[in-house]
Amino acid sequence: MEHTNNIMDINRILDEARDLGCSDVHFTAGLPPIVRLHSAIRKLSGYPDCTEPIIVNIINQITSIKHKNQISKGLDTDFSYMSATGFRHRVNVYRQRGYHAIAIRLLRDDIPTLSDLNLPATLGEFALHPRGLVLVTGPTGSGKSTTLAAMVDHINRQKNCHIITVEDPIEYVHTHKQAMVNQREIGQDVDSFAGSLRAALREDPDVILVGEMRDFETINAAVTAAETGHLVLSTLHTTGAAETINRIIDVYPPHSQGQIRSQLASSVVGIISQTLVPTSDGKGRCAALEVLCSTDAVRSQIREGKIYQIPSTIATGKKSGMFTLDQDLARLVRMGKINDAVARERCQDYAEYKRFLEMGDA
Repeated sequence: MEHTNNIMDINRILDEARDLGCSDVHFTAGLPPIVRLHSAIRKLSGYPDCTEPIIVNIINQITSIKHKNQISKGLDTDFSYMSATGFRHRVNVYRQRGYHAIAIRLLRDDIPTLSDLNLPATLGEFALHPRGLVLVTGPTGSGKSTTLAAMVDHINRQKNCHIITVEDPIEYVHTHKQAMVNQREIGQDVDSFAGSLRAALREDPDVILVGEMRDFETINAAVTAAETGHLVLSTLHTTGAAETINRIIDVYPPHSQGQIRSQLASSVVGIISQTLVPTSDGKGRCAALEVLCSTDAVRSQIREGKIYQIPSTIATGKKSGMFTLDQDLARLVRMGKINDAVARERCQDYAEYKRFLEMGDA
């Protein structure tokens, strides 16, 4: 069915993309609507190439006056949008070569469990920890928000407590189960991650989810909250546990780095680094993980600044629930979940990956 005028019905396009099983929809000048399906991008058939008037019309269909004002100033703008059929979406409007462009992430209306996502039981243990810092890391689009939503839901089902989430925007809506869940959206309920974290400490939370640790103020507030008896869950755009620890330490001035190493050593509960890998049946993606658990060895390596030793501690820490990305890729290949070629593309050290593949579950 051709759509030839300057108006595209955003709700129809989002429903089509959802029916196809897509994760994202993009609008950019000179191309028809583009969707991402199982990691690959493709054109949505039956639509003309987008022009600036078409894209501006779509923006007008989905934005509030406040967001229109931000967009008119040329600012990148994030917000959530609920379609006519009741599904939620995360939207980013940006400019490229003087034109507007839109990226839309399709969000699930159900919250998957840790077992739905085939995530290890260790993540459930992290989620039920009484206090400390749990980080889920990985590049954009690696499923961090979904993993965190499953962990929050795990707490919500099992624990009588108060959970506060601070998100930009809210992606998964949690209903109150065993826990009370209050969700705050940046720009709507609160101005910033750092400000909302400081405020959260006066709101009697047991668990605080911070959508992203973007800057020094947020990182500092999150570590302080984790040290003062709260469980703090958050994300960073890093790959690997060692790099994550280094990234946090590096945002502090040199004279404070000894102090933050000591704080991290006592507060980190676990770090999950993940990437999404296409499955061998071509029908979807699954998460490949690296998992760091806070053991005595890990704590002393963080405290003493021997972060470079952490990868080998993870590789030999199977009894504590730890494993490297290369070990997990090898496990997924042995299970037939993913292809060897895909694993080789994603592995950090090919020789190590090959060794883990050959040694089986030993």
